[in-house]
Amino acid sequence: MQLQVLNSPFSQEQAELLNRILPTLTESQKFWLSGFLAASQMNSALKTSDAQMTQQLAKEQTLPKEITILYGSQTGNAQGLAKKAAKTLEGNGFQVNLTSMSDFKPNKLKKVQNLLIIVSTHGEGDPPDSALTFHEFLHSKRAPKLEDLHFSVLALGDSSYEFFCQTGKEFDQRLEELGGTRLYPRFDCDVDYDEPAADWLEGVLGSLGDAKGESPTPSKSTAPKGVESAYDRSNPFRAEVLENINLNGRGSNKETRHLEISLEGSGLTFEPGDSLGIYPENDHALVDLLIEEMKWNPEELVTIKAGDVRPLRTALLSHYEITILTKPLLVKAAQLSASKELKELTTPGNEQPLKAYLEGRDLLDLVRDFTPWICSAQEFISILRKIPARLYSIASSLAANRDEVHITIGAVRYDAHGRERNGVCSILAAERLKPGDTLPVYIQHNENFKLPKNPETPIIMVGPGTGAAPFRSFMQEREETGSPQGKSWLFFGNQHFVTDFLYQTEWQKWLKNGTLTKMDVAFSRDTNQKVYVQHRILENSKEFFEWLQEGAVVYICGDEKHMAHDVHQTLLTIIEKEGGMNREKAEEYLAKMQQTRRYQRDVY
Repeated sequence: MQLQVLNSPFSQEQAELLNRILPTLTESQKFWLSGFLAASQMNSALKTSDAQMTQQLAKEQTLPKEITILYGSQTGNAQGLAKKAAKTLEGNGFQVNLTSMSDFKPNKLKKVQNLLIIVSTHGEGDPPDSALTFHEFLHSKRAPKLEDLHFSVLALGDSSYEFFCQTGKEFDQRLEELGGTRLYPRFDCDVDYDEPAADWLEGVLGSLGDAKGESPTPSKSTAPKGVESAYDRSNPFRAEVLENINLNGRGSNKETRHLEISLEGSGLTFEPGDSLGIYPENDHALVDLLIEEMKWNPEELVTIKAGDVRPLRTALLSHYEITILTKPLLVKAAQLSASKELKELTTPGNEQPLKAYLEGRDLLDLVRDFTPWICSAQEFISILRKIPARLYSIASSLAANRDEVHITIGAVRYDAHGRERNGVCSILAAERLKPGDTLPVYIQHNENFKLPKNPETPIIMVGPGTGAAPFRSFMQEREETGSPQGKSWLFFGNQHFVTDFLYQTEWQKWLKNGTLTKMDVAFSRDTNQKVYVQHRILENSKEFFEWLQEGAVVYICGDEKHMAHDVHQTLLTIIEKEGGMNREKAEEYLAKMQQTRRYQRDVY
């Protein structure tokens, strides 16, 4: 066979030389030559591979070990997780930049290569206040392309709300739209978020390790350092109740409990603006009705988790949530019931009927409405979520009340679907909790609701009803420090002056000694026309704006859906009117206040 230029990769001259020499070679020479050429080819390939590997290793060694963690937190949960994640990553050799979204400069985003987002969802699918500016920027036309970004999102939420983890989902989707690559999939966490958050961080570490060719230490075995107390959300302190007082007068439509709780021996500390977390116990009567309806044995032993076995009644009293229904719960329950109606209710396309059913109903309604149940007690409780802690704004200063914490709780009672309903923790406090009893508690730090660092900065506090609690803490703190203080102005509201003026004598004392400069009150049921705090603010429009121009910090505490929304609109109206601005400029003014922490909200 003759080599041709057209049927080989050789030139004309090379083909002619090969055609002359090949016919003269013996079989052993041809065999040796073929081996020689094969070995030569392999050696060349290995050299190329070694060179590529060297280049790859060099590239990996230059990959950034810098991680940016941005958190958006309303009550402090996301911030707490962000701090733990930062400590774990630092323990694995990473350089971490930990920043609140409110403090992050958006123009730096283009330079970030590894980004972790930890964010909660507030209200009806809204970003927390501290995340508003960054969320708005990221979803605007000003957001840059982020092709070099690797990111992962940890979303916190409550599955009893329709827009569960909505803010985290929006961040995750938007970062992908801008060209980012997921370092690790998004995790959506319910109220019991500790374990899934740890799993997410372990997955993130694994992905970062894969990218670096390393084997990082698992996050679960990397304990955060510098913990101030042995007690926290996962390990609450059993605190003794010292006082339990009804703040409302005889004949009031309301019942507001003032609790004083001992922290002695806990090592727990807090600042004004922080919250106390309480793990409540369910109503005994409701638990007994549930057990009776399902014909369960209250003493039957059930497994909560590996190594934790309890009698069924005890588990339902202290571990599981039974007063709120969620969509995920009903979907799981449909697999344990023979009810065709429940299966139909949870099928796609029936979202509105399902939403309507969830409103105002509890677990007892569920088990009564969709019989028969084809499961054991163990199978049924396995679909329930852990009872979440209740957070209450702290109403005292640690400096003024050593080893104590005070909270203010409004009793919740209402009728729905033909039955009386009670708030889990509030009715525990109102009806069953006595001095000497104990509660599992922890401190929830909240950096988004703090007195100004400069004590001479003026403050304006808006807190109707139990929303006055943190401002009692503010006043105690300012009185106790004794240093020169800025002006302070409180707007308080409730139903009746005679029966519902919470902490009245204390406010009057602080007005007298100058700790509190000014106070305006609104008692909505004492006049023919209902008057609320936003009306009192508007009546003082000129002076209010003067305080804003002087640099005052505005604090709002209480109901989000109505009060906080109405006050927000009132602030915009005042800024428009007194500042001579249009609505757009007024909104910019208020947004700037929020960004610089001169407008802080603790709303629920």
